Amino acid sequence: MAEVAIRARGLGIKFRRNRRGRRSLRDMFGRAENRTRPDEFWAFRNVSFRVEQGEGIAVVGRNGQGKSTLLKLVAGVLKPDEGRVTVNGGVAPLIEITGGFEANLTVRENVNIVAGLHGMPRKEINRRFDSILDFAELEKFVNTPFKHLSSGMKARLAFAVVSELDEPILLVDEVLAVGDKTFRDKCYNRIEGMMRDGKTLFFVGHSASNMRRFTTRGLYLDRGTLQMDAPIEDVLKQYEADYPNRPLTRAQRDLG
Repeated sequence: MAEVAIRARGLGIKFRRNRRGRRSLRDMFGRAENRTRPDEFWAFRNVSFRVEQGEGIAVVGRNGQGKSTLLKLVAGVLKPDEGRVTVNGGVAPLIEITGGFEANLTVRENVNIVAGLHGMPRKEINRRFDSILDFAELEKFVNTPFKHLSSGMKARLAFAVVSELDEPILLVDEVLAVGDKTFRDKCYNRIEGMMRDGKTLFFVGHSASNMRRFTTRGLYLDRGTLQMDAPIEDVLKQYEADYPNRPLTRAQRDLG
């Protein structure tokens, strides 16, 4: 039996409608009271699943159903209000992709800092530095402050750094594939290569063709619950039956 890479048990998370941020400090550190306030709503509740090592799984659903939120729970960026998620192994998170980059530091300095924060040894950073810049197509901007890069250049650099990490689990929000079609294809080809190397993929999908390309199983989030955990073709058929006027193949720019 394959080892479990990700296991979620009874996950639930809620947000506030009328204020910035999810919780007060008392809420975050207390967690003793789990009542729902009048201005709060549950993004989803009672979500349980397991992902085996080397498996590719897509999270399917309409915008606003909690797909990217679930990804952030797995990444440890957010904490659940109910249940727990266990991740066995390090993660390479391609979510909120430019987080951790410092605006006033150069491309060179940011590569060293961000890769180091993710645990890459200095010697390995030096060995891979040229490869990172080449993939991001930023060789001529190595001494340029990060804040002077375009949004696309920033995202390309972030993807290049994170995808070089030797972590066994890859978390990907598909809307973060940036740039023109040529660069997006390069990103997707790298993801395929990482999967051939045995990495686990947890993928928030917005394109049916890409979900078929990268994954074999789907988690269908809708109306605050996990509606279906099944082979990806079955999940896509159910989604299309439920929402025939919301095709997944259409470009979707809102995060889930």
